[in-house]
Amino acid sequence: MRLSLNNIFGYIFTLILAMAILFGAMNAAMAKTSRIKDIVDFESVRDNQLVGYGLVVGLNGTGDKLISSPFTKQSLTAMLERLGVRMTDRELRSMKTGNVAAVMITATLPPFINQGARIDVNIASLGDASDLRGGTLLISPLMAADGEVYAVAQGEISISGFSVQGDAATITQNTPTSGRIASGAIVEREIDFKLEELQQVKLALKNPDFTTARRIAQAINGFTSSKIASADNNASVTLKRPSDFDGTIVDLITDIEQLPVQPDQPARVVISERSGVIVIGANVRVNEVAIAQGSLTVKINETPQVSQANPFSELGETVIVPRSDVSVNQGGDVRLAELNTGVTLQDLVTGLNSLGMQPQDIITILQAIKTAGALQAEIEVM
Repeated sequence: MRLSLNNIFGYIFTLILAMAILFGAMNAAMAKTSRIKDIVDFESVRDNQLVGYGLVVGLNGTGDKLISSPFTKQSLTAMLERLGVRMTDRELRSMKTGNVAAVMITATLPPFINQGARIDVNIASLGDASDLRGGTLLISPLMAADGEVYAVAQGEISISGFSVQGDAATITQNTPTSGRIASGAIVEREIDFKLEELQQVKLALKNPDFTTARRIAQAINGFTSSKIASADNNASVTLKRPSDFDGTIVDLITDIEQLPVQPDQPARVVISERSGVIVIGANVRVNEVAIAQGSLTVKINETPQVSQANPFSELGETVIVPRSDVSVNQGGDVRLAELNTGVTLQDLVTGLNSLGMQPQDIITILQAIKTAGALQAEIEVM
């Protein structure tokens, strides 16, 4: 059978159209999924917090006042004694240097970091220093929660803020009493943990959910064609290394962390009354309910007047006479909107916006709908 040129072009067009629809469906499905590595934390693969205390020197008279910051004076005296400088009691009492400041040092120790590596440190004033610009942090140990020293910090502080003061005004930008030292600490001790020697590892969900935990286990078992993952609860999944697996648990994690999973989430409305921020989850539903929004506004204007006696009057006196103008708006433009059963997130937002409400009004409406039992979601107030 011979095909005409038009038939060939028709077949090619149909094939291209089918491929476009297939790729579009695949992209839509992938857009709703996330990699396992993005929605879980692996056991013991975490940071550790470090903290330390130190002295910053080289300030231009903006350091601590030793009278009001006795810990700075004690630290300075102890440091000088360690360096072989001894001072008499009289000299200590007369010490008034303003170029030194006591600071707290914080840092984050990444997982599995090696000895000799460098990490960033943050510096914050502990006393009454007004500016840490131009200061240099002296060698300071950084400890973890177990009391062991894991890093040592030292270096010049980088400050992004400044403070300028005149006789009648002061200008301050950002915070000149805190700064950062890039690569300012050297790791002296490693975390004694061997992940590759484990036979199983826990996967902790960042957003606990039973459905998501089960989907993660199913995705791993489907990829490996064996039941090596199981959902323990809504917050963790146990991953076991198969006996016939040639690699370590690290190799197994590398193989499965790229698997796509579609996370599930509960119906939740998050409200911040302080800032007026409202976040509504995609699964929020509202039963049939009617909403009316009105307001009562009372406006009072005070315009006091001065009543003064006639000139040369012996009995009259000058007094202030109050004048008040009170107006009341009882919300004559009250509007009623109806939301039908099974309203989606978009319908809910559109309905509330149609009433011309401000964020604070919407917060009150959402709480009232929840109290009425029509909001099928959890409200979390920050």
